[in-house]
Amino acid sequence: MEKRKNFWDKNAGRYDRFMRKDAAACEQMYELLRPVVRHKTVLELATGTGVIAKNIVNSAAHIEATDASGEMIAQAKRDSRPAKLHFSLQDMFHLPYADESFDVVIVANALHIVPEPEKALPEIRRVLKDDGVLVAPTFTHADNAFFGTAKAFFMKLAGFPLHSKWTSADYISFLRENGWTVRKSTVLKTSFPLTYAECVKSEG
Repeated sequence: MEKRKNFWDKNAGRYDRFMRKDAAACEQMYELLRPVVRHKTVLELATGTGVIAKNIVNSAAHIEATDASGEMIAQAKRDSRPAKLHFSLQDMFHLPYADESFDVVIVANALHIVPEPEKALPEIRRVLKDDGVLVAPTFTHADNAFFGTAKAFFMKLAGFPLHSKWTSADYISFLRENGWTVRKSTVLKTSFPLTYAECVKSEG
């Protein structure tokens, strides 16, 4: 955990530049997210520098945007922002919020870079209302065949903490196997394929 935080602390200043490379796909993702968060209380995990939260906050009632990296949160707070967007330092595996606190939980581009991502999902389930929505867009590197595998290899050499190399189908199966019903999914074309997934709690 500490090693992962150190990586993101060191690279916080580069994060926005990385995201801008896929600006068109990011805008597609914002368009998908805005109706989901409209007038809702939202928790974003692994917000980074807050790029997603800042682009959808006008649609939401309130966004609590969190990250495990202090430097990422410091970057996020540098810009002016509406009062209904709040940034804080939090660990997605141990959240301080009460049960069923949020209408929507967003965890974008994160589950593939944490070890044992299945261990984050019960905590997400706990803080999400029973009729709430989990939105979990994630890079699915294995969909990109040779190029994706090669790029992922060099990213790992550079210290990028890549733990899960899913195909889109594998990722959807992972969510279903861990107690989520995927009600909507689509693959966005970015440097790596990005599988956008909207989920609700599975019954039983």
